[in-house]
Amino acid sequence: MVKIKIDYNFCNGLDCAECVNTCPMEIFDISEDKIVIVNQETCVWCKVCTDVCPNDCIALDFESD
Repeated sequence: MVKIKIDYNFCNGLDCAECVNTCPMEIFDISEDKIVIVNQETCVWCKVCTDVCPNDCIALDFESD
């Protein structure tokens, strides 16, 4: 399973939202003017979110059971 982390110290939230707009698995959403992770379990490790994030504030880690 993939563990997704967002560094909110660098995230531009609604001013950017590139991860929300480009994730093919719809893992990210917007809640109270903040990017949130809603479907982490469906992540397929495509790394589109990390590629489009202008501030490199999304980290993907693989967790084995």
